[in-house]
Amino acid sequence: SSLLSPNPSFLPVLQKDPSEALVIAVTTRAIFNLEEEHKLYLEKGKEEYARHQQANQDKPLPPGTAFAFIQAAQYVNEKILESNLAEKDLFDILVLSNNSPESGVRIINSAKHYGLEISKFCFVSNKDSTQYLKSHGVKLFLSADRIDVCNALQRGVSAALVFQQEVQAPSTPLRVVFDGDAVLFSDETDQVFQEQGLEGAVQYERAMEAVPMGEGPLKAFAMHLGKIRKKFSQEKSPIRTYLVTARSGRDMGVRAIKTLQEWGLAIDEAFFMDGAPKGPILAQIQPHIFFDDGLHNIQGAQDVGVPSAWVP
Repeated sequence: SSLLSPNPSFLPVLQKDPSEALVIAVTTRAIFNLEEEHKLYLEKGKEEYARHQQANQDKPLPPGTAFAFIQAAQYVNEKILESNLAEKDLFDILVLSNNSPESGVRIINSAKHYGLEISKFCFVSNKDSTQYLKSHGVKLFLSADRIDVCNALQRGVSAALVFQQEVQAPSTPLRVVFDGDAVLFSDETDQVFQEQGLEGAVQYERAMEAVPMGEGPLKAFAMHLGKIRKKFSQEKSPIRTYLVTARSGRDMGVRAIKTLQEWGLAIDEAFFMDGAPKGPILAQIQPHIFFDDGLHNIQGAQDVGVPSAWVP
């Protein structure tokens, strides 16, 4: 529906309360495919890029890597409001862009074209747009720019780097896959593994089995996602969450499961891969987004067309 749509069910959705909503910020290159335009920007400069965007302002941009994820989040909002119109715990999407406001017209038109329910557009010609994340209460930031992601993480905001890739739009419900160590959990066991090898890491895990792991960079986002997920019974939930980890279940699974229990984070499915490639299981799950700190896992996911976000 357009923003001026007379459809009454659309109206209450527009104004979200950022203190209660799950606010996700995406950059324009994460949600739309702007690779050609970005190349033009790098080669010919800002003015040429702005001219191109203004000349093409009515030509919708093709979907980018995070597009399906944002669409599926919108589907979750619809399901929540179907059961309770007054519910405030919703996904709230904002687009954060280094475009000038003039170049931004094409971005807004593209969002309208696809019927994306985006609450705020921030066009910041300034270099570091991540300074605005905290004031908007952002819980997750997705960008195609590595410096952006590092700046956001330094500001204490969960963030991940999205690479441009061909994505098959999966069906609903919203499916989110998390890696374990250094994503949901802290990287303490990873560090033991680096220093003492697999045997050392297994011994460390056995000794620490009863002690919950520290928080990883995406824990806060996962917890809020879990909170929304709890509003539904498992059969009716518009969200499914997965843990796909290189840990072995036999030696290192117990501590991971106990940590999730301690946090009160219900995960629908957990796969302990014991170092095997993640690509085949991801192809089966077909998530809207997959978070991992290992670039080889990101590559494996991209090879099977799964939208991936790297947590540095």
